[in-house]
Amino acid sequence: MSDTAGEDRAWQRLDKWLWCARFMKARSDCARLVAGGLVRINRQVTDKPHARLRPGDILTLPLRQDVRVVRVLALAARRGPAPEAQVLYEEIADGA
Repeated sequence: MSDTAGEDRAWQRLDKWLWCARFMKARSDCARLVAGGLVRINRQVTDKPHARLRPGDILTLPLRQDVRVVRVLALAARRGPAPEAQVLYEEIADGA
């Protein structure tokens, strides 16, 4: 069974997207971050690594002594190199 068996083209698992977008090195670390209740999707706290993420969603997450706010631009087909990962999201400036 494929890892993306439950996903369709309209959404992707939050932990998988974070991993493909290269916010962390291991998918299990992404899942742990989400399970700890530290990630927000559209201002709503989520503790479910399997939460559905869609293009246009706003993510707020703590990383490396900082809080990052990003807008999801696209879903990931795979975990590729950093330049490929950077087109999946855009940073939202403070106060925007």
